[in-house]
Amino acid sequence: MYSLREGVDRSTVMDAYPRHKAYYEQFREAGGGLLALGPFLSPEPGLSSMGIFTSRGEAERFVAGDPFVMEGLADPRLLDWNAVHLA
Repeated sequence: MYSLREGVDRSTVMDAYPRHKAYYEQFREAGGGLLALGPFLSPEPGLSSMGIFTSRGEAERFVAGDPFVMEGLADPRLLDWNAVHLA
């Protein structure tokens, strides 16, 4: 999960978004374990987002190179999840 850092506004995030998008597309194309990602729609779109990965290691690897984190725009929080798989 990402939360925007205090003082980071939407225009700054949107300026960085093309780099973030290129990064997650390249990460996935290279076999990275990214299953899904995107912003929460409430309470306010874009203030926080979540990604789902195949493993904690893949999430850590993703966060380590993501422009949103590297440029100081977002604070990551990694949570382990015990997913229930339905047939």
